[in-house]
Amino acid sequence: MKILYIDCDTLRPDHLGCYGYPRNTSPNIDEVAKDSVIFDRYYCSDAPCLPSRAALMTGRFGFHTGVVNHGGLMADMRPDGTDRGFTDRNGCCNLPFVFRRAGLYTASISTFPERHSAWWFAAGFKETHNVGKGGMESAEEVTPVALRWLQRNKDREDWFLHVHYWDPHTPFRAPESFGNPFVDEPLPQSWITEEVLREHRKLAGPHTAQEINMYDDRTSPDFPRHPGRLDSMGDVKRLIDGYDCGVSYMDENIGMLLSELKEQGVYEDVAIVISADHGENIGELGIYSEHGTADEATAHIPLIVKWPGMQKGKHVSGLYYNVDFLPTMTDLMEGVKTTEEYREAGYDGESFLSALQQGDSEGREYLVVSQCAHVCQRAVRFDHWIYIRTYHDGYHLFDEEMLFDLNNDVYETVNVAVKNPEVCRQAVYYLDKWVTQNMFTQVQHCVTDPMWQVLAEGGPYHARGHLRAYSERLKNTGREWAVPLLEKRHPDEFKK
Repeated sequence: MKILYIDCDTLRPDHLGCYGYPRNTSPNIDEVAKDSVIFDRYYCSDAPCLPSRAALMTGRFGFHTGVVNHGGLMADMRPDGTDRGFTDRNGCCNLPFVFRRAGLYTASISTFPERHSAWWFAAGFKETHNVGKGGMESAEEVTPVALRWLQRNKDREDWFLHVHYWDPHTPFRAPESFGNPFVDEPLPQSWITEEVLREHRKLAGPHTAQEINMYDDRTSPDFPRHPGRLDSMGDVKRLIDGYDCGVSYMDENIGMLLSELKEQGVYEDVAIVISADHGENIGELGIYSEHGTADEATAHIPLIVKWPGMQKGKHVSGLYYNVDFLPTMTDLMEGVKTTEEYREAGYDGESFLSALQQGDSEGREYLVVSQCAHVCQRAVRFDHWIYIRTYHDGYHLFDEEMLFDLNNDVYETVNVAVKNPEVCRQAVYYLDKWVTQNMFTQVQHCVTDPMWQVLAEGGPYHARGHLRAYSERLKNTGREWAVPLLEKRHPDEFKK
């Protein structure tokens, strides 16, 4: 068995042709999708990068891994505690070890472990490659390594290769030589009008229209595709073109990997998985070029699974998490799913093997997705709703409760919480049920909800120690109205 897992950082599904995007950003990914099961409602349980990949690799929510932040105690994997054996959970039960136990040679090409000091990510890989730029590399530095690996291992019968591309991630880094295939195409996000942009420019908070660079509008000559602020609709188009160029450039490089597999005559027999760690806000909640909320734009990710003997060209509409991927792989890898070690691993995920085999779309009744690195939020995704509860607003002045009707407002422009109290109550019931269940399953080892630890440390990593300086910027850019409101919400930050 040969498995290629293509890990596309910061990839929104709705910017891929196979998910209905009108721009031709992804012809190679779309080609794979024709032979695949495409999951339409697949979500990372925990955002952004570090928490999401911790969940993927362990099959466990950030609630249990403890990895929910980008700094502080909750950026490290919780120890197993007094029950730890000679090896910890990652030493026997994570995603690469599933493939190891099934006899596959495992390898990863990624700078993610070094970028986040997430050394647990390498557990289970027999071979790892780090191109050395900590996530700032673009595809032309990754693809040659991947091609050489495929060529060296062409005679190996069984392997699992993880290839990580960063190109859609900020700052947009597709080389100038790639050009702009979308320069003459209209803005695909027609909901962002001049009036909407004017309102977005009034908002406070990092990565809003006047601070694409988080807390300021600085730009770098190394990344000419990436604007520092949005003053006009031309700037909006430049930003969206920059993102789409990242997707398209990555897709072109993915095409090189597919061509190599075809040249070796093994493409039809190779299982190919294409997914992402999280999506990206491109105007949703007034945020641009960031993945710092627990909303639809950030948590919704693609999953495309081409697996020999499984369904082809089938869209699955059920609700699924990325933590479900690992239990699904244990079901697919013969001889590994029933061991006592796996039962003791405490997976939160549930196998979606039936979706691959029969196109079954039942999925889960609801999902809870979390974000604690830029804001502290938990969201409940159910039916056609997303309910977002904010515990720390990351200086965005979000309402405590937000509810969006995704059937009619996929870009989250109108908070309808006040008009739908019964829906909010249903969401709160789901959220309380989820928290209670997860506390019971970990109470023997740790009685701390990791989000409350983040709050006790002073808030999310990316919203610590910036508010006084940022308040001066708000005053200097005509948004002084926000300063007293921020001071009221975050009095301790103004004392620093």
